[in-house]
Amino acid sequence: MNTAAVPEPRTAAAQAARRRKTETALERVHQAIARLRREKARVSVAAVARRADVSRTFLYDNFEARTAIATAMAEAGEHRPRMLADQDSERELTWRERALNAEDGLKAAQAEILTQRTRIGELLGQIRDLQAEWTEEAVQRITTENTTLKQRVRQLTAENRALDERLKAARSNLRFQDRRVADLEAQIAGS
Repeated sequence: MNTAAVPEPRTAAAQAARRRKTETALERVHQAIARLRREKARVSVAAVARRADVSRTFLYDNFEARTAIATAMAEAGEHRPRMLADQDSERELTWRERALNAEDGLKAAQAEILTQRTRIGELLGQIRDLQAEWTEEAVQRITTENTTLKQRVRQLTAENRALDERLKAARSNLRFQDRRVADLEAQIAGS
């Protein structure tokens, strides 16, 4: 059973509404062209867009509207149909250029992704190599050495503190002794 042939009711309703909207806009375009002819005003895309209350994009994108404007301009003796054709070819060129730029960007992004994946693979391999080097015995030995070194650091810190206190005490005693010697020398010199 082919479900693609039968559109859903909501989809069909949306498509019908879009067709009605386009048909209404085309009718306004034809009326605007007729008014411009009656007024003997210059037929241009901008003038038709203003009078028909449609966008210029609609006029360029819709084949029937574009053809009606080109015909009206040709009948008025204007050389604007060539401009419309030039604008169409320019638009096609810009789209083609954008597509080529997007394609180049996609290729560059895919190359960058491949490079990043290769680098990630290398780094994961290095991590596995580093993890594989450390056996349980090596980890235990390093942990024991680390604990021993920490204890030695604490012991040396305590010894350093004790020696520092002894040095301060020795300096204090030396100052006291220097004063005592100075007092005794003063007594001897005074007697």
